[in-house]
Amino acid sequence: MINGNATVLQKHQQRPSYATTVSMYSNAEQVVEESKTCGKILTGLSWVLVVLTMPFSLFICFKVVQEYERAVIFRLGRLLSGGAKGPGIFFILPCIDAYARVDLRTRTYDIPPQEVLTKDSVTVSVDAVVYYRVSNATVSIANVENAHHSTRLLAQTTLRNIMGQRPLHEILSERESISQHMKALLDEATDSWGINVERVEIKDVRLPVQLQRAMAAEAEASREARAKVIAAEGEQKASRALREASEIIGDSPAALQLRYLQTLNTISSEKNSTIVFPLPIDILSYFIKGKELNFP
Repeated sequence: MINGNATVLQKHQQRPSYATTVSMYSNAEQVVEESKTCGKILTGLSWVLVVLTMPFSLFICFKVVQEYERAVIFRLGRLLSGGAKGPGIFFILPCIDAYARVDLRTRTYDIPPQEVLTKDSVTVSVDAVVYYRVSNATVSIANVENAHHSTRLLAQTTLRNIMGQRPLHEILSERESISQHMKALLDEATDSWGINVERVEIKDVRLPVQLQRAMAAEAEASREARAKVIAAEGEQKASRALREASEIIGDSPAALQLRYLQTLNTISSEKNSTIVFPLPIDILSYFIKGKELNFP
């Protein structure tokens, strides 16, 4: 019981009392009020400086941003209300205002070749291109130190992670789906940085030389196998046609003679010096029979 009471007393001693909490809040409010008062004083002095140095101060106070740019203004280290300024002319106070230009045009980042080990343990070199732009100028300045550099590093890491989760045949045949998946991941991650990823394209997938040779040999063997199958099917169909032709010719001996004459005509058109033409015995039998009838 003594140890338990001592523990309870220690916990109560560690907790801040109500008076301490109220004192902390009052101190914080006092600091905020002092900073606001100091800011108002410095702002007033800046306006006085602008008025006293007229018209030379106008060359410093008025700034211009282009149509594709925005200006994020900080007054005494704090973001100025109203968001980013521009395009066109905007006004800043000297000594207390600072601004940063943000380009809203689409940028292109060519991801350098990344050595990736695929899901089926094949090393490939993959490169891609990312198209992105700043969608919120204020967030891109206030939430991240360098939005463009961070987006590029994230694009490289995302490319390696996605390629490492897929086998080689998917990387070679499903580039469009991989690009869409990578775009969705990048767009979700860079939304808090004020960056909008518009498009991602896989440019090239380079394979090792030995793997290229192995794949070429496999493709060649596959083509040769298909060629042999096609040739065998052709021989089979040709043999069936020849069998049907032989049956037709066998029913009519004159058809065989016509076929011989057609063959002779085909050979003669090739301009050969020697033609060997088989003469069937059936033709000679007609001449022998006629001779016997005329000369008994």
